Amino acid sequence: GGRLGFVLFYQPGYYLAHPLEIPMIWQGGMAFHGGLLGVVAAVWIYCARNALPLLPTADLLALATPPGLLLGRIANFINAELWGRPTQMPWGVIFPGQAAHCDGAPCARHPSQLYESALEGLVLGTLLLLLAFAWRGLKKPGLVAGVFFIGYGIARFIVEFFRLADAQFITPGNPHGHVIGLGGAGITMGQLLSLPMILIGLALLLIGRRQWR
Repeated sequence: GGRLGFVLFYQPGYYLAHPLEIPMIWQGGMAFHGGLLGVVAAVWIYCARNALPLLPTADLLALATPPGLLLGRIANFINAELWGRPTQMPWGVIFPGQAAHCDGAPCARHPSQLYESALEGLVLGTLLLLLAFAWRGLKKPGLVAGVFFIGYGIARFIVEFFRLADAQFITPGNPHGHVIGLGGAGITMGQLLSLPMILIGLALLLIGRRQWR
């Protein structure tokens, strides 16, 4: 799911011309939103084949996900990948390699990987733990999963303001890599893909409310 999401959302033209490279995951190129769709499909099939209730299963998986997001984004930081936009803030990081330079010279960038780790992992994970155990959210099917979808969508949407867009979206006239322009502003592909997550989360809450009653 992660690989196919990257192929379809980020570089469809390239992989249409080079289809044999699609399974070459060792060359890099994974997308969280594609991976999420893969997990949703797998869970749906698994629950159907084993006669398991879908919403409670989704709640448990959502509860277990933030630690993986936290550690995964820290790994992105350690691996010096998926960095942020240039910044003058004192916590800016100079990442190694020519690709991280600004106009050919080393420059400080937002450690957006750590922003994501904190929001998607620590903050969202803490919220879900409180919701599940302190507020007995697991007794309301769909609540934990719905809040996860909404929380991740909002967190990712915010971090995209500091994260550098993929190179194929950046042009001299579009330095922030917006895929949809809104006057002088716009939204990135990461933000565009996060909006449906928020809507899905809201839908899960509405569907779950019928069972809570």
